[in-house]
Amino acid sequence: MRLSAEHLSLRYNGRDAVHDISLDLESGELIAIVGPNGSGKTTLLRGLSRLLKPTTGHVLLDGEDIRSINPNAVARRLAVLPQEHPEGVDITVRELVWRGRAPHQGILQRATPADHEAVAWAMEAADVHDVAARPLGSLSGGERQRAWVALALAQQPRVLLLDEPTSFLDVQHQVEIMALLSRLNDQGMTIVAVLHDLALAGRFMQRVIGMRDGSVAFDGPPAEVLRPEPLQEVFGVPMIVLEDPESGLPVPLPGYPDGAGGA
Repeated sequence: MRLSAEHLSLRYNGRDAVHDISLDLESGELIAIVGPNGSGKTTLLRGLSRLLKPTTGHVLLDGEDIRSINPNAVARRLAVLPQEHPEGVDITVRELVWRGRAPHQGILQRATPADHEAVAWAMEAADVHDVAARPLGSLSGGERQRAWVALALAQQPRVLLLDEPTSFLDVQHQVEIMALLSRLNDQGMTIVAVLHDLALAGRFMQRVIGMRDGSVAFDGPPAEVLRPEPLQEVFGVPMIVLEDPESGLPVPLPGYPDGAGGA
């Protein structure tokens, strides 16, 4: 399933946040969007997911303007997982995941065998079946994040958009979430994730889009774009890029600003 932006411009919080972006996100890609705070990453993701109305341009889902498609029909093909989740949701993991079936159900429609199968698959894929009966508030950060991923998966989308899925997680849980995204991509799902961690983007993603000041600064495979010059242009600090000795993939690290040095 192809998701495209054509000359897309977006406003957020009263300011122009994304400027005339054109992108083609092909079926089956695993894509990271990176950039400094305020660069337009999250705004772009919201625009791609139909949550923000463009000021100019269009977002196309399989060639059709996404805003002309019924919202439930969009939700059956595309799921979005925001960075922040509602506070005080006092329900179990299973109850949360069942909410992902709403786009597939009519008013007062009873759950079908297909609904039960989708919920079971989502919990298994996100590895939350063992905590299905527990309330969200009792979970660790990694478990809770996987529960929200399971909610999105229960929609059975072909495209999954995530905003900072590894935020506030320790290293183990970051790797678990990224490994989960890789497995879903191996099964054919198109995945686009806003990431702050450049090392995770370099290790797990197939394509990295770098944003600065609401525009695309670079776009390509990690080995081609995660280099000191383009990274410094985007982030405004010197960058060092090491090579992973096992995979050969780039591992970007911030260098020392002028006038600073290491101990």
